[in-house]
Amino acid sequence: MTVPLLEAHELDLRFGAIRALDRVNLSLWPGEVLAIVGESGSGKSSLLHVLSGQGAPDAGRVLYRDPAGAQHDVHAMPAPHLRALHRSDWGFVHQNPRDALRMTVSAGGNVGERLMAQGARHYGDIREIATDWLRQVEIDPSRIDDLPRTFSGGMLQRLQIARTLATHPRLVFMDEPTGGLDVSVQARLLDLIRSLVSRLGLAVLLVTHDIAVARLLAGRIIVMRRGQVVETGLTDQVLDDPQHPYTQLLVSSVLQA
Repeated sequence: MTVPLLEAHELDLRFGAIRALDRVNLSLWPGEVLAIVGESGSGKSSLLHVLSGQGAPDAGRVLYRDPAGAQHDVHAMPAPHLRALHRSDWGFVHQNPRDALRMTVSAGGNVGERLMAQGARHYGDIREIATDWLRQVEIDPSRIDDLPRTFSGGMLQRLQIARTLATHPRLVFMDEPTGGLDVSVQARLLDLIRSLVSRLGLAVLLVTHDIAVARLLAGRIIVMRRGQVVETGLTDQVLDDPQHPYTQLLVSSVLQA
């Protein structure tokens, strides 16, 4: 029987008078891509940070089930254990790849560092794996010794994805992975993400304001407004026949754009 990989129960978070999260519940299943959508200030980024353990809620719990089937309270874990989780079972793709990459270390070195954090030590093996991952994200392997500062924005994002996926995480958090890129670069990157997620069987929590991105990548969707989940369901169902007035507004604004 399949059980959820990640669960959130009654999450609450306030910033002064602003309620960023208001009794949010969700479940993420192994191999599922779940999109969290909403306008700026809806609480979607706050939710992602709480789910990934980067921020703590005022109330509620986030539970993660490890490969052995044991369940862990993310915010009750000792900090070293949480850091180890982010180096192994989990990955995080930032909107700005510079937040994840070391710009003074070569492309191959960026991928290699993630591998070394999991115990890899043989230089030849690390370089071979890094070369393979550059190829998988459509970066010419001849660029393996180049510094990231010589890469375009789309290449930086692909390098971040290679670094993140090189250790084969079970769960990847993605925060607006195509934000700030040209439309043509976005399309190529989305095709790459969709291919890798499908081939590797990853579970993904995707935050995006772009409904087209959610439709392309996610099987299920959560719509947030003012810290609350106002609608959830299969992506095509929700976007083709939205029930909540806010979701209807989001969809109609895309159609009119």
